[in-house]
Amino acid sequence: MDFELPAGLRERLSALDDFIEAEIRPLQEQDDNERFFDHRREFSRTDFENGGTPRPEWEALLDEMFDRADRAGWLRYGLPEEAGGSGGSNLDMAVIREHLAAKGLGLHNDLQNESSVVGNFPFVHMFLEFGTREQREEFVEGMLTRTRRVAFGLTEPDHGSDATWLETTAVADGGDWILNGRKRFNSGLHSATHDVIFARTSGDPGDARGITAFIVPTDAEGFSVDFHWWTFNMPTDHAEVTLRDVRVPGSAVFGEVGAGLALAQHFVHENRIRQAASGVGVAQYCIDRSVAYARERVAFGSPLATRQAIQWPLVELHTEAELVRTLVRKTAWELDRTEQLLLSDKVSMCNYRANRLACDAADRAMQVHGGLGYTRHTPFEHLYRHHRRYRITEGSEEIQLRKVAGYLFGFAGPHRQRPHATGER
Repeated sequence: MDFELPAGLRERLSALDDFIEAEIRPLQEQDDNERFFDHRREFSRTDFENGGTPRPEWEALLDEMFDRADRAGWLRYGLPEEAGGSGGSNLDMAVIREHLAAKGLGLHNDLQNESSVVGNFPFVHMFLEFGTREQREEFVEGMLTRTRRVAFGLTEPDHGSDATWLETTAVADGGDWILNGRKRFNSGLHSATHDVIFARTSGDPGDARGITAFIVPTDAEGFSVDFHWWTFNMPTDHAEVTLRDVRVPGSAVFGEVGAGLALAQHFVHENRIRQAASGVGVAQYCIDRSVAYARERVAFGSPLATRQAIQWPLVELHTEAELVRTLVRKTAWELDRTEQLLLSDKVSMCNYRANRLACDAADRAMQVHGGLGYTRHTPFEHLYRHHRRYRITEGSEEIQLRKVAGYLFGFAGPHRQRPHATGER
């Protein structure tokens, strides 16, 4: 078994570092753009008088970063050639996402906005996989150049992880569909041109079949962005949405009628393994910063690094990071060779362990840094607040554990077994 990263990938990481130093770091350092990353970051990014949404100047800086990365050939690296990408593999993307996150806060990779010089574009993959020719022509390049912004409307006020029970409906009316319902934490609605709304078109509550995805213009009559939820990490783009008799044409159907959950699963699968890789990178950053601080910080006449109370928790985290890193890379490598369904439990393992690891490492970094760690002049509270959301969104820890248990006990997955006659269900 060879665990060495491919030589070509190591060379790309070096070239990526050179690009960041030449193009992105100078941009971050000019015009007081550091205010978006130092102790002023939350307040500089957030328009508190406009619902807590991102300030235009913050998003303008991100747009400039995207443009530079796209011109240099990095932004689309993980996309297929038909979308202008390089066809980067799952392993490539996992290693790159970890590498960028391990650099800490910066314009090169700001996870709060899911923005990075090497983009993660689950919606583009969805359109390439499920979109019609007309939908691909309108949205793929449009999303990459930000003339089209697409939000994701699955969660509802009374339904989150239990998506098969969603109450939003779509009823056929001639060649059109009429949508009614509500959505919650509908991300990206402060600037989205369209929203992918999941609605029941047939079947009963709890049925996986019968849910359909629709591409709904956000300026459609009856589509209302009511307010944005203020979250643990600000700014926010998580909207409360109401749909009242919203009419869309038949061409708005995204994917197959009644099979919308396949799109939702595709979306979260694209994100989960890469979120896990980012979690490992953030954890390693927190560990490394804590070790460096403990070596230089003198208390009671000697460095903190000489105390086992400081050493052992960091050793535990460092060991956990090594274990999760190996699992993430192995799973990403297998995803490049195997159908997603066969590895869904492994992806869930990566996701819930890495998200928890990132939070634990950020919390420990705060503790090692003492009072300084509790201030916003160190990055750990920001990292903690961001990664804490991943333990809930796109499949909570409990849902991830449930998935692993289903595969382990034969209740789900490719090796699903029939219940025994002992009352098992």
